[in-house]
Order: sequence, then C-alpha cells, then structure tokens
Amino acid sequence: MIHAYDKVYLDKARTVLGRMLDFAVYDLNYDIADFFQKFICSGVAARFEIGDFTVITGRSGVELAYEVLEQSGIKPKRIKPNYTADRSEEFWLGWVLAYYQWETSMSFAEIVQYMTVKDILALYSPYHEMDIRQFVDKMNALYKAAKPETNLKLLRQRAGLSQRMLAELSDIPIRTIQQYEQRQKNINKAQAEYLVRLAKVLCCEAGDLIEKIE
Repeated sequence: MIHAYDKVYLDKARTVLGRMLDFAVYDLNYDIADFFQKFICSGVAARFEIGDFTVITGRSGVELAYEVLEQSGIKPKRIKPNYTADRSEEFWLGWVLAYYQWETSMSFAEIVQYMTVKDILALYSPYHEMDIRQFVDKMNALYKAAKPETNLKLLRQRAGLSQRMLAELSDIPIRTIQQYEQRQKNINKAQAEYLVRLAKVLCCEAGDLIEKIE
C-alpha cells in the first residue's frame, strides 16, 4: 500500500484530528456527526487525505476546527480552548480515523459512507484499550459487511451494463469479470491493460476499480 504521506508525520496528524474533534464538540458545541460532515464538505478532509502539510502538521487541532468552519462559510467567535487532562472519546475517534485513513488510503467520505461516525465512536469501548491494529481489523470487517459488492460490480451496475456487455466492450473474458466481481480473483493484481480497458468502458479512473480492503 502506498501512503499519501510518510509515517513520520502520522502521530502529528492523528493528534491534530483528535484535538479538532474534541474542540468542536466540547468547546464549540457541535454534534460530532455534523462537524465531521463539515470537515468533509469544506475540502479540509481532502487536503488531510493527500498529506497537505499545512493541514496535518502546520496547524493545531483548534486552528483546524476554525478553518473547517470558515471554509464552510461560518464565522465563529474565537474562544479560549479548554484542555482536558484525559483524552475524550471524540479525541480517540479522530486519532484512530486518521490512522485508518492513512492505512487504507480511503477518503474520509467513503469511510463514513459505510460506517457512520457515531457507529465508529461506539467502538471506543473496548477498542481504546487495544492495539490500533485490532481497531483496523474491526473496521475492515465492518466495511466488508456494509459493502459486500466490489467496486467493479458497483461501477458496472451504475453504467447500466451486464457482465456480458462489459466483457464485449472491454474485450475481456466474461469469466474473468465474473471472477473479479465474486472476489475469486483479486482485481488489485489484474493486468494494467485490463484495468485501463475496464476504466475506459466504465468512464472512471483505473484506480477506482481497486479494492482498498482486500
């Protein structure tokens, strides 16, 4: 897996996201799901995902929260933040989501599309006491359960094509397409030429066919 930014910056990114959510909930009094949606829609999440250093290391969590609101067209009154002695559940949420996004390279929007922010927050107990790898394994299992279909199948259906039609248009054997959709073959290991052909027919990028969670 190729990550958007070097692991040396990951701890800082996790702390920033955790502090942002903690501040948004306990100081700015936002609902966690509402604020996280603002984070995504503001464009700040997209910059976080690609490792924009002005976001992941250049700001504190408090500054990032204010930027999310400003990019959302909100001009909040600046207040003095409170710093709690113990990490809140919301801090933990940002801390683990930053890691999971970095590990999988999924966008935050895709993550919460299949597992809501509040559902993930509900994992706090017992996962806040466990190794981060156990949290990742749990998230992967939840993601697979919520999204059983492959990207190839979803994109094909969105295009209104049958497997046979896609096979004919892409000049790829129908059996191969079936095997990719049924996960009998790993599309992540497909020939680059196959991915390009499929992407051309489905009007998407070759990377859109890749499964982030194998």
